[in-house]
Amino acid sequence: MNTPQNKSSSLAAMIRYLPRILCILAILFVSMFALDAFSPGISFWRQIARFLMHMIPSFVLIIVLIIAWKHELTGGILLALIGLAASPFVYSINYNRLHSVWKSVQVIALITVPFIIIGALFIVSYYLHRTKKLTA
Repeated sequence: MNTPQNKSSSLAAMIRYLPRILCILAILFVSMFALDAFSPGISFWRQIARFLMHMIPSFVLIIVLIIAWKHELTGGILLALIGLAASPFVYSINYNRLHSVWKSVQVIALITVPFIIIGALFIVSYYLHRTKKLTA
């Protein structure tokens, strides 16, 4: 039978794992952009070097995800700050390339806003499980 306590427990469990899954998917999405490093006419080692340079943001995000996995509040704050700090950078790059405010905002919504939301979910999960531990 579904009691209110079972529903809140399953919601807390969902909120605990949702940011982890979303963060992995977002990192995979960001990592796809590194595939631009591979193109014909460039030496193999140069392509590998370019690929590794393009993967630096993904490596940083993986480290932050590992932190968030163990310390939800710290990791959530870091992810939200990364999303907020990267937004002006991503906007300016895309605005200079596309000369369109709307398209630049769409790119931000696609790339940086998910990390802000994921950070917020980690923070919510921290407080849900903290209050659960305090009441137990």
